[in-house]
Amino acid sequence: MSEGDGTPIAARVAGRPHPLVELTRARLVEFVREPEAVFWVFVFPVLLALALGIAFRSKPAERLRAAVERGAPAQARILAILRASPDLTVVELSPAEAAQALRTGKVDVVVEGTAPAAGSKGDLLSVTYRYDTSRAEGRAARLAVDDALQRALGRPDLLAVREERVAQPGNRYIDFLIPGLVGLNLMGSGMWGLGFAVVQARVRKLLKRFAATPMRRSHYLLSFMLSRLVGLVLEVVVVVGFGWLLFGVAVRGSLVDLAVVSLVGALTFAGLGLLVAARPRTIEGVSGWMNLVQLPMWLFSGTFFSYERFPAAVQPAIRALPLTALNDALRAVINEGSPLSASFPAVLVMVLWGVGSFAVALRLFRWQ
Repeated sequence: MSEGDGTPIAARVAGRPHPLVELTRARLVEFVREPEAVFWVFVFPVLLALALGIAFRSKPAERLRAAVERGAPAQARILAILRASPDLTVVELSPAEAAQALRTGKVDVVVEGTAPAAGSKGDLLSVTYRYDTSRAEGRAARLAVDDALQRALGRPDLLAVREERVAQPGNRYIDFLIPGLVGLNLMGSGMWGLGFAVVQARVRKLLKRFAATPMRRSHYLLSFMLSRLVGLVLEVVVVVGFGWLLFGVAVRGSLVDLAVVSLVGALTFAGLGLLVAARPRTIEGVSGWMNLVQLPMWLFSGTFFSYERFPAAVQPAIRALPLTALNDALRAVINEGSPLSASFPAVLVMVLWGVGSFAVALRLFRWQ
C-alpha cells in the first residue's frame, strides 16, 4: 500500500524518528517559546542569589552594644574602661532610657554600677548586668563587658591562650545558599514545568487526541523527563557559575559527581511533577497540589537555613524528603568536596522517590 507520491506507508513510518524523540523535541520547543518559563528557570535563581549574597555577604563582625546607666556609682570609670574595648560600642543612658533600649534591642546589655561589695578591699567595683538571656547577642555582650572590666581591674589570666582567626570561603552563607538554590531550582522547574504542561494539554483536549494515536503512555511521560535533562546543564551551570564568578563559590568536589547528583535530582522531581499532574483537570487544581507538595520542602529541607534548627524528633522525616536529600548531596560535593559514595544515602532517597513517583504516575495517568 502506498500514498499519492508512490512511497509505501511502511517505508515512511520506518523513516520517521522514534515517537519519544519527537515528543521530547516538542517539549523543548514549548519551553523555549515561553519567556516566563525561561525567566523563572534561569534568571530568577540568579537574581535571588545576587540579592541574598549581598544581604548576607561576609563583613567584619558587628560590635556588641552596651549601655551604662547615668548617675550610677563609678559611672565615669566604667565608661572609660568599656570605651577602651575594641569589641564594644558603649552609650550612656538614664535608667529609663536604658530599660527601653534593652527592651527594643537597641543595646545588648545594660551595666549598672553599684556600691562596692561588702568586705571588698580598696576601690573594687560592683556592677549589675541586665540582658536578655534568650538572645545570643545579650549573652555575648555580658561576657565581653565582664571581661573588659575584670582585665582593667587587674584580673590575672591563669591560662595562656593564642588565637588564630580564619575566614574560609566554604563557611560563608553564600556557600551554603548556592547549592540550596540549585536544588530549589531543580525542584521548581521539574514540578511546575512538567505539571503545568501536562494539565494544560489536558485542558486543551490535546491529551485526548494523543490517546487516539499509536503512541504509548510511557513515551509521552518519558518525553517530559528527557526534556528536563537537556535544560539541566544550563540550570546548574547558570547558578553555580554565577556564584563562582561573583562570590567565589568554588566546587570543591568532582564535576562528574555534581552532574550525577543533579541528574538524579532532576529526574526525581520530574517524576514527582508527573505524579501530581496525573489526575487534575484544571490549572487551579494542579496549582493547589503543587503547593501542597512543595511547601513542606520549602520550609524544612534546608534551602535558606539549616534544617538542624528543627527538633531532633522530626529530623528523620526531614531527611526523607527528596529536596533535603538533594541539598545534602549538592553541599557535600560543592562545599565539602566529598566523593559521590559519601552521599549514597541521599542519592538512594532521591532514586526511591523518583522511581516510585514515575511508576505510580504511569498507573494513575488520565488522558482526559
